[in-house]
Amino acid sequence: MKATVKPLLVVEDDPGLQSQLRWCFDGFDVSLASDRREALAQVRRHRPGVVTLDLGLPPDPGGVSEGLATLAEIVELAPQTKVIVVTGNDDRPNALKAIELGAYDFYAKPIEAGTLSLVVERAQRLYELESENRRLQQSRVDTPLRGVIATSPQMLQACKAVDKVADTDVTVLILGESGTGKELFARALHEKSSRAAGRLVAINCAAIPENLLESELFGYEKGAFTGAVKQTLGKIEHAHGGTLFLDEIGDLPQALQAKLLRFLQERVIERVGGRQEIPVDLRVVCATHRDLRSQIANGEFREDLYYRISEVTIRLPPLRERTGDALVLARAFLDQYNDEFKRSIRGFTQEALNAIDSYDWPGNVREIESRIKRAVIMADGRQLSVEDLELPAQANRSAVSLQDMRDQAELCALRQALAKADGNMTQAAQLLGITRPTLYRLLEKFDLKPN
Repeated sequence: MKATVKPLLVVEDDPGLQSQLRWCFDGFDVSLASDRREALAQVRRHRPGVVTLDLGLPPDPGGVSEGLATLAEIVELAPQTKVIVVTGNDDRPNALKAIELGAYDFYAKPIEAGTLSLVVERAQRLYELESENRRLQQSRVDTPLRGVIATSPQMLQACKAVDKVADTDVTVLILGESGTGKELFARALHEKSSRAAGRLVAINCAAIPENLLESELFGYEKGAFTGAVKQTLGKIEHAHGGTLFLDEIGDLPQALQAKLLRFLQERVIERVGGRQEIPVDLRVVCATHRDLRSQIANGEFREDLYYRISEVTIRLPPLRERTGDALVLARAFLDQYNDEFKRSIRGFTQEALNAIDSYDWPGNVREIESRIKRAVIMADGRQLSVEDLELPAQANRSAVSLQDMRDQAELCALRQALAKADGNMTQAAQLLGITRPTLYRLLEKFDLKPN
């Protein structure tokens, strides 16, 4: 199958350089422009992923004013396009000014075709990756839960689990580090259930002192203790007909674990200071960032309670395990806070993208949102930098290309098919949905030998 031709715009007023550059970019459909008007027309017509721009354009071929003005208009017209400015060896200050205006990179003359081609290819790969991330972000079919921004297979699997169990009354345990979105998933379980018309009542078991938590959960009768001047319903009764969300269940005091277990088994409660058994009809969702199995081994959490609350378990992966989600989230939060704070920041520097992609995000989604929000408020430039985000720089990290990701997926699928077919080429090709010649080409591509 013929490879997709990628549009590339070369803005250069020297006919000799135009001719040289037209033929040095393999795999690109090269368009030429010699001035600002023609360059903007070509950007509108072809929507190139990459533009190479000579700063010395008519009517100011000896200066940079026209080139910088052209750059500013291209960035305004097509902010996702990667503009590489071409400058003289002694023109570094203007190259840096172009970067401040939104250029992706600069290249110093004299032009060496092979080196410039590498710079262009790298910019094109980044443009394609960003385009794919935006497409996935906008696909609501793949992110079915309100408030959840995710394109990674790990998170989409968790979303599918919610769809499967939402309309049942099984007790669900959501596991995940702080900031991974456990409350969002609990809300989704409620909203997608037959109890959506009822209340979602949440209580954080770690945020309420132990001596108050029992009365918060189960309520109390008038006179049950000093200050109990009237009968008060607890969170469990308030959730009748709806969903009770017990957040940080791993911090529930041991003294209350037995009482909660009885409620889960019998679906009846007794208020503090009361003797009457009160039936309650609700669905229970629990969440914790703790390792409950370790707590059970240490005698800190009841094993019988664990099995009651974990009829179905959904694990939310930390952001460091969510392939590609950090960049998607960063752009989503940038758009959100650009609108909220009336800013017009156009994306991230390449160094910032590398840092976002490589950082471990110990605070998960909550941390990335906080950093983007602060950066949007405080940034002075047109793009957010590593310094704006207060992240460690990753200058030597190479950009991930879509081709690399496709190759990894193809290799994984190929190995799985060969294993399932026990080396039978016809069966492996059928499993993959391809022809035998295509299968042999893939084997040759990845240097694999048929069994």
